[in-house]
Amino acid sequence: MAKSPAENGPRAPAAGGSLSGTRESLAPGPDAAAADEVSSLGSDSEANGFAERRIDKFGFLVGSQGAEGALEEVPLEVLRQRESKWLDMLNNWDKWMAKKHKKIRLRCQKGIPPSLRGRAWQYLSGGKVKLQQNPGKFDELDMSPGDPKWLDVIERDLHRQFPFHEMFVSRGGHGQQDLFRVLKAYTLYRPEEGYCQAQAPIAAVLLMHMPAEQAFWCLVQICEKYLPGYYSEKLEAIQLDGEILFSLLQKVSPVAHKHLSWQKIDPLLYMTEWFMCAFTRTLPWSSVLRVWDMFFCEGVKIIFRVGLVLLKHALGSPEKLKACQGQYETIERLRSLSPKVMQEAFLVQEVIELPVTERQIEREHLIQLRRWQETRGKPKPPKQIQKKQQKQAKASGQLDKTPTPNQAKVVPTVGDAYPPQDVPPKDPAPQDSVPQDSAPQDSAHHHSRESLTSQESEDTYL
Repeated sequence: MAKSPAENGPRAPAAGGSLSGTRESLAPGPDAAAADEVSSLGSDSEANGFAERRIDKFGFLVGSQGAEGALEEVPLEVLRQRESKWLDMLNNWDKWMAKKHKKIRLRCQKGIPPSLRGRAWQYLSGGKVKLQQNPGKFDELDMSPGDPKWLDVIERDLHRQFPFHEMFVSRGGHGQQDLFRVLKAYTLYRPEEGYCQAQAPIAAVLLMHMPAEQAFWCLVQICEKYLPGYYSEKLEAIQLDGEILFSLLQKVSPVAHKHLSWQKIDPLLYMTEWFMCAFTRTLPWSSVLRVWDMFFCEGVKIIFRVGLVLLKHALGSPEKLKACQGQYETIERLRSLSPKVMQEAFLVQEVIELPVTERQIEREHLIQLRRWQETRGKPKPPKQIQKKQQKQAKASGQLDKTPTPNQAKVVPTVGDAYPPQDVPPKDPAPQDSVPQDSAPQDSAHHHSRESLTSQESEDTYL
């Protein structure tokens, strides 16, 4: 997933011409203002001649690659009860995060009700807070022309994102327009990073659940807080996390680890798309949504756990390896995973029960980071991380002062290849310093609960 321009492909013409980068150029006509009001909430299937086709519960055309067959339906009474509980949590979010964060985690593991999923993701990620802290910022970015270097690449990628979903089935339709707006806005928000192709499916999933502005701020949170460094030019963070995943695999499935080691298969060959796209291109859609529910609550450790479960069940026994005599066969096995393993209920239960704790992931991160530094030098953090570290250091005054709770966390973020710059890396924490299975606010990657409350300043995100 390089950041260089993608291979040539058919362009996605807008309804009113080329997607040249401003809201005006994307508007289909004089009713653009009204269209903005319903942005991301309608269907383009009629505009592309698919009116007679049936749509599944997730918005995919029935019979298409993204559509699913028979699903395990949650009983209506149970669904209504869950909706009532989630409404209470969302309407009293600060109180729940302060005192009942463990209950939030358990409810995310059970699955967020579809009717409230988009709103819940905004609260869990902190995207809602970012929007409140930056009123009018998205509109400002949306009105800006954008860098032609990125606009052409984004435009070529639009039609590749879930082409059988009702939002994106129409070239130049409102779904593709909103996707263009969100991705263009991010290149202006973080010009030092620009655009990475793996951001497109992430943004598309967000747009299926919320309007463009809210999707933009959730994308910012994913790129900067959940998966920092994943979409930077050199992709050092994803390389480091590949080493962490492979090392953890030795504990989870020695058979699979030995096989991959023997065949000298680099983790980047099978985990890059998994991690950078957060499994949106790998799992059935019902499983994607359940994984994302847990990911927004618990952080990148969920991505690690899903990857480990897939590797364990694909390559974890001698019988399964009989058909994987070479690198090609092994990679193909990982690209055509068993439907049973990816099935929603089975996968979620396996992820929850996987015997890999957050502390083990953190410890492995420190080990692999140290090895990386010994062999390749210190990873260079993305520029926005450097700026925020400098801002944090300036706000703290003197480094020898008693650190604030956020500054005191010297253990590097899981999935982040960049330790705090004002504190030298330390040895792994003692056994009792990191909880075995911490609640959301204690998660090293999903920042403290203060970062998710509605009243905190941006400093709490550092």
